[in-house]
Amino acid sequence: MGGRVSVPKNAQTIESDDAVDQRRLGETVRLLRQRAGLSIQDVAKRTGLSTGMISQLERALAMPSVRTLRLLSIALDVPISYFFGASDAAEPQRYIVRKNDRRLLRLTASGVVKEALTPAEKGELELYELTLNPGGSSGTDFFQHTGEKAGYILSGSLRLWLDHEAHVLEAGDSFRFPSIVPHMFDNPTQQVARVIWVTTLRRTDPPANGAEAAAHAKDVT
Repeated sequence: MGGRVSVPKNAQTIESDDAVDQRRLGETVRLLRQRAGLSIQDVAKRTGLSTGMISQLERALAMPSVRTLRLLSIALDVPISYFFGASDAAEPQRYIVRKNDRRLLRLTASGVVKEALTPAEKGELELYELTLNPGGSSGTDFFQHTGEKAGYILSGSLRLWLDHEAHVLEAGDSFRFPSIVPHMFDNPTQQVARVIWVTTLRRTDPPANGAEAAAHAKDVT
């Protein structure tokens, strides 16, 4: 992707990579929760996710959706990029991210791969390159929080749902919207889509309310 040399992998190797990502993500969620002095019940209350879902994530028995990661990042006060795998760079730079040093997160069950384009340090925005496989999506329900989101379609098609209205975006199209607008996205085509995605961060994001909690509790991928 993006000019990177691609080494073919067999199915067994890919499954191994997925397992490593799943285990690392679970350990990260657990350590962040413990560092914050929170119980699984506390995180469930803050996110609207079920205690069973959080327990499965921590034990590497489930992979989250993009939306679930956002809920966890808000509850644990870290950027989503905190959940990404570490870069192979010997000395990560403070302000610069080289193409071959991007941190990567595979959300296999959701058909989404996210590459962090911003450095690991906390900031006011996050920048990603998203790769959506055919049928890939942010999850099964709408999500909303404070801040803004914007993006640019590099290739393929993205169906962006804003306040329950679908907008099909093609290569060269772009968007921006307040994150409080209920939103989700998917790739309804048979071609891979690539998107530059920008999210502004707000430390005052509220936990999911009752209606959202019921929806998020169903999100097990």
